[in-house]
Amino acid sequence: MKKIISAVAALALCAAVQTNAFASDGFPSHEPYGEGVGAMPGRVVWSYEPSSVDWDGNGYWWEPENFDEGVIRNMVSESVAALGGASTASDGWRALFENRNERNGESGGYKSGEKIAIKANINGSAVMDDDTSGETSMSYTNPVLLKALLTSLVEDAGVKPSDITVYDVSRLFPDYMEKMCTEGILSGVNFVNRDNGVADESAPIVWSHSFSGAVNYLPTCVTEAKYMINLANLKGHSYGITLCGKNHFGSFINGNAMRPPEGANLHQWLTRSEMGIYSPLVDLMANKHLGGKTVLYMLDAIICAPSEGASITASNSKWRQEPFGGDFTSSIFVSQDPVAIDSVGADFLINEPAVTDNNYSARDTSNENYLHEAGLVKNSPSGTVYTDSFGETIANLGVHEHWNNPTDKQYSRNLGKDEGIELVKVGSAAAEAVSVEYDKASGTVTVSNAPENSTLITAFYKDNILSDVKLYKVSGAFTANVGEGAQNSDTVKIFLWDMDTLKPFVTAKTDTEVETKMNVKIGDAVFTATLEDNAAVRELVDMMKESPVTIDMSDYSGFEKVGSLGRSLTASDSQMTTNAGDIVLYNKNQIVMFYGSNSWSYTKIGHIDNLSGWKEALGDGNITAVFSLAE
Repeated sequence: MKKIISAVAALALCAAVQTNAFASDGFPSHEPYGEGVGAMPGRVVWSYEPSSVDWDGNGYWWEPENFDEGVIRNMVSESVAALGGASTASDGWRALFENRNERNGESGGYKSGEKIAIKANINGSAVMDDDTSGETSMSYTNPVLLKALLTSLVEDAGVKPSDITVYDVSRLFPDYMEKMCTEGILSGVNFVNRDNGVADESAPIVWSHSFSGAVNYLPTCVTEAKYMINLANLKGHSYGITLCGKNHFGSFINGNAMRPPEGANLHQWLTRSEMGIYSPLVDLMANKHLGGKTVLYMLDAIICAPSEGASITASNSKWRQEPFGGDFTSSIFVSQDPVAIDSVGADFLINEPAVTDNNYSARDTSNENYLHEAGLVKNSPSGTVYTDSFGETIANLGVHEHWNNPTDKQYSRNLGKDEGIELVKVGSAAAEAVSVEYDKASGTVTVSNAPENSTLITAFYKDNILSDVKLYKVSGAFTANVGEGAQNSDTVKIFLWDMDTLKPFVTAKTDTEVETKMNVKIGDAVFTATLEDNAAVRELVDMMKESPVTIDMSDYSGFEKVGSLGRSLTASDSQMTTNAGDIVLYNKNQIVMFYGSNSWSYTKIGHIDNLSGWKEALGDGNITAVFSLAE
């Protein structure tokens, strides 16, 4: 047993979870725009279950064995119940259907024989060809989540499988996905793609703004349905938000089979980065057959792609913001308010370095324009009079605002106000928080809400060498004094370790691990960087404490700026692939700042927190950079 504990301690010390501070000013704060919609107005339910994903990075991300189907099925049930303000999924579905009907001037809930269309996002499958194997690393709807949603509709809501159609008329569904979602109790579920989608020429989309483009028809599986479910993906994008509004770029048919949005000439409105302009996404939300029929909006955040064209890997899809802490997002979001759910999704995306480092343009003005137009639809900033595509003017689609900060993630209704968004957490995210705190002055470690089978590991370092380790078996509340060990060391690292999964529940931030921030001034532009914890950084910090460090830097190979520090630092080089915003030490005395990517052996110094304007500030030629400690 002693050997096992020692091995676990060693693993813990090698797998310290790094906590990052994120910029909270990605979107401007404002009062809620619009009025909340739904059985529980403005409510967005977030289910977070880390055990839903078990992928080691081998094979394709989407392979069903990478997911716990039972856990994801339970996530769907809990989310639907909470969204309807009910205790069971059956009662939750009943409340959602009744609310949707009430908003459309009808009474009652779902009736047997009524058809439901589910818009999945299959964007990464059969992008340029007719390959239906699904064997791509690009993103599309999680097959296990889709199966769980279909199963809940059949078992909890009482819908016949033959009355359900899953569609994306711009792509082809993977064969394995159709097979697993049409077997057993799901036998009879229909799938409609670009090959078998039939245009309803009596239902052209009528845009609320005049512009050139092909005539766009909704598919008959949509116009014949009584209800819609919008199953979108939470993921980065090279431009524009790819959430529930943009999911409907696969909901119409025109002469361009593989690229209907291009045939419709829609991208021009998502790339202009202007406020106060028309947004076709609002028209799609408002459409009588699309948003007007929608009983549920869902964001698939089980595994999130950094951008629409990226190959998903186990490293680039792990998120750093809390509560994910360097692991998969393992989440779903549901709402009946299309504006609220896309607002919440935008907040999560803009505060995630794993996404923004990959050039996701969440800060792009076009995204905020779309959300403003949707929230203020009755008095849209662009002056557009949005209709339901059948001549009826839209007065309200939902409510738009941004959270108070990336840590608390609270909205107006969470803060006791009568209007705005309410973000409700279920599953592990709703559990009482597990915390570990360390008071350096007294040497006291305090643990709260430790799960059973937890081990508290306290590691002491002297001159970067492990000098001692203390282990405690803990459960619930626990306090220990480690003062003697702390006095004889210069660094203390503390972990609460899960003995079942051999992963840390949480890592305590000690006084010796508090993040250090550095300002990088280039001309009139000032950027803030979060620094690493290593010998080179500590030596650089000592230099900046004396005075700002000025370095003349030149361009190299079209992806970096490099300049001499004037002295050598203690290097701890390792092979890495850099990203835009990374700052590294090369050859012990060269500081390198990246606006592109390179693979080499470096010592990492830090990373720019907010990349907005970074590449432009670095420019094409020589620069002078001034490095100083941030207050």
